[in-house]
Amino acid sequence: MEVKEPPRLANEFWPSFYRKTLTAVILSQIFISAAIAATLILTNTLSFNSILFWGIVGGLLVINLIVSILIFTGAVRPTKELLAAIMHVSGEQSNLKLPNPNTTKNEVSGFRDALQTIYELASRKEIVKTETVHVNPNSQGQIMVQQPPASALTNALDITICGFVALDHKRQVMYSNKSAPIHIDNVGIRSLDLIFNGADTLNAWLDECEEHAVHAEHVWTRVPDRLPNQEGRRLFDVIASYQKGASTETVLTLIDRTSIYIVDEENLDFISFAAHELRGPITVIRGYLDVLNDELDDVLKDDQHELFRRLIVSSNRLSGYINNILNTSRYDRRHLKIHLVEDTVAGVYDVINDDMNLRAKAQNRLLAIQFPTDLPTIAADRASLSEVFGNLIDNAIKYSNEGGAINVTARVTGDFVDVIFEDHGIGMPESVVSQLFQKFYRSHRSRETVAGTGIGLYISKAIVESHGGTISVRSEDGHGSTFVVSIPIYSTVADKLKAGDNSNEGLISEGRGWIKNHSMYRG
Repeated sequence: MEVKEPPRLANEFWPSFYRKTLTAVILSQIFISAAIAATLILTNTLSFNSILFWGIVGGLLVINLIVSILIFTGAVRPTKELLAAIMHVSGEQSNLKLPNPNTTKNEVSGFRDALQTIYELASRKEIVKTETVHVNPNSQGQIMVQQPPASALTNALDITICGFVALDHKRQVMYSNKSAPIHIDNVGIRSLDLIFNGADTLNAWLDECEEHAVHAEHVWTRVPDRLPNQEGRRLFDVIASYQKGASTETVLTLIDRTSIYIVDEENLDFISFAAHELRGPITVIRGYLDVLNDELDDVLKDDQHELFRRLIVSSNRLSGYINNILNTSRYDRRHLKIHLVEDTVAGVYDVINDDMNLRAKAQNRLLAIQFPTDLPTIAADRASLSEVFGNLIDNAIKYSNEGGAINVTARVTGDFVDVIFEDHGIGMPESVVSQLFQKFYRSHRSRETVAGTGIGLYISKAIVESHGGTISVRSEDGHGSTFVVSIPIYSTVADKLKAGDNSNEGLISEGRGWIKNHSMYRG
């Protein structure tokens, strides 16, 4: 078969085109300046030998040349970049810099789409089909091989609203259809535009697959391609399929759910604004309740004391809901930054001790707290972590049976202290367990029987991951649930915290990832 040489036309065209066009621009300005000079002389406006004449003519020539060259440079830039892209995808060697379609200038002008189209057409892998062999009865046994047409499947995928992406074993994009959130950098490498919150990312899952799996699948929901408030933001449900050793080792299906999820996103923005405005009055109400409770302590009857305690508990709970909503908004915008200091599990729990005992007593639950005295210290933000403890105990109270026991204990596991929250209530089926830590998720059963916002566990996961830890749950329908919060031992992260002025930024990316095994989910 004859080997076709790479095209040379584009490389030969640009220098010639540039020289001829620039020469034409310069000559045209010289001609215009000469015409002006001739007009000034013929009309006796200025003398050929006057300094003013040469100053005007020379100045006009210089100004016109500068302006024309600037206009020329801007006008031919798209042509130059298109040629550079064509030469790159055709395999032709060139000194022209490969254009980046994602620059602000290209996005504003709309030229980005033209460059993206060239890159996508060139880099799309054609599906190889078996060649069709025909035997012509009149050709004396000669065999003619007919090349297959362009892939109908590829064309079909390009008109779907779902995104499809194929990755090789190096996790490089081999194929993507038009609906996939892909960008191309200035060296022509395509990358997937998806923002995974927390430790459960595509790369973390693929790391796990490469080590332990031959075939695996995983689903993420509400995965955005851009940060909130960025124009054109889309939200996807992402389905990943992994097959070790295959030429397309990972296949991603991205279902665009923007029209569904954007309602929740907009609602959260409004609720966050409202919550921010409500936080001030709630703080004042809590303050007055505390003052009145202290000042009237000697004159109140027992039932009145109980009424005040209930009011204080309710106001604290409302304040907690408001903080949850505000924290969720910050977490979605990747601003959940906290300062971690050396603390104890018991010290964190002491913040909510009275409130939890009162809640358990009011709901007729038996709350038992047992922390070993020899537990090592942890790296914690006391206010945030106590909110997690409160959320988990409050959930255990809600979903336990009348008179049910709730046990909170702790233990050391490697470099972490695990705080365990165990109840013996209604439990959850596996289908619910795997969805628990998603924003706004509530099972049909809980929506019908228990009030709530659907963001308590989501923000708890955010806070724990912001500590460099993990949160997990094991549950059996009808037999209760066990949540485990794992927080780093202070001595294991002390150096990193000191180096970052006690900021959590150095720990956020070091969570232990997720493990899914039947009814076990680690967030």
